Amino acid sequence: MNIVLDLFLTFAKIGLFTFGGGYAMISLIENSCVEKKQWITHDEMMNVTVIAESTPGPIAINCATFVGYKQKGFTGAISATIGMVLPSFCIIFLISMFLDNFLEITWIAHAFMGIKIAVGLLILDAAIRMIKKMQKKPIPLTIMICAFSAMLLIDIFALRVSSITLMLIAAVISLAIFLIKRSTERVGTAK
Repeated sequence: MNIVLDLFLTFAKIGLFTFGGGYAMISLIENSCVEKKQWITHDEMMNVTVIAESTPGPIAINCATFVGYKQKGFTGAISATIGMVLPSFCIIFLISMFLDNFLEITWIAHAFMGIKIAVGLLILDAAIRMIKKMQKKPIPLTIMICAFSAMLLIDIFALRVSSITLMLIAAVISLAIFLIKRSTERVGTAK
C-alpha cells in the first residue's frame, strides 16, 4: 500500500476510535506505529511524546505529524495530520448540526460515563508502558517520582498549578544536572 495512504488510514482509525483526547491516543499510536508498523522505535516514541507535550497543539496531532514526516517528509506529515483530525472534525460537525442537546440524551450521557473510565485506563496503560521502558537510572527515576508526587499533591489539595510549570521545573532541573555533569567531566579530563 502507498505509505502516504497508509499513514492517513492508520491515523484516521486512531482518530475515529479513540475518545478522551491525545493522552488516551498515545497508547494506540504506540501500538500502531511502534509495534505493528515499526515506523518509529520506542525511544523515538518517548521522545516524540515529550516534544509533542511541550510544543503548541494537541499531543496526538503533534505525534501524527512527526511520524508522518519521518516516513514521507512533508507529504507524510500532512497525510497523517489530516488522518488524525478529519474523523473527529466530521463527528463533531455532524453532532453540532443535528443534535442541540446531545449530552442530555440519557443513553448517550451514560455511555460517556463509561467512556471516561476507558479513557483513564488508556492513559494509565500509556504511562505504565513508558515507565517500563524508561532507563532505570537514579536521576530520571527521581525526577519522575518527584513530578508524580507533586501532581498528586496538587490534585489532592486542589492547588492551581499548571502542568506547564511542572514541566518547566523538570526541564530546568534536568538541564542543571546535565550542565553539572558536563562540567565535572571536563574538569576530570583536564587533570
